Amino acid sequence: MIDIAEREQLRIYAESRTIAVVGASVDEMKAAHRIPRYLQAQGYRIVPINLRGGQLFGERVFHSLAEVDVPIDVVDVFRPAGEAPEIARQAIAIGAKVLWLQLGIVSEEARQIAEAAGLTVVMNRCMGATHGLLGLGPGPG
Repeated sequence: MIDIAEREQLRIYAESRTIAVVGASVDEMKAAHRIPRYLQAQGYRIVPINLRGGQLFGERVFHSLAEVDVPIDVVDVFRPAGEAPEIARQAIAIGAKVLWLQLGIVSEEARQIAEAAGLTVVMNRCMGATHGLLGLGPGPG
């Protein structure tokens, strides 16, 4: 039986097409590289955000969410919890629908900011592993 949380997560994956990855990494050993690469392989467009700029996953790397020039469904965060409230504000400003804080990242302040603006918030969960656990793909391995 699917619980409410699982149903909400299934909805996020079904309704999302474009994922901004804040803290995306060029280091193939880091989760901030492996997870977006996995999600891209599952059909999602990945928009990497990293101060270094350049190219990653075949996409332009933006320095900040404010620079992104395409509609974003999910902001997937691979940055310390202390940065999450500001990232939540930026996610609101660009019209994202979901703020997803990766495994190990918890910020009640970010949750309150995002939820007050109508965003769905997921914290302390890996977006790639959850995709696999829900049976939507093989998982990032």
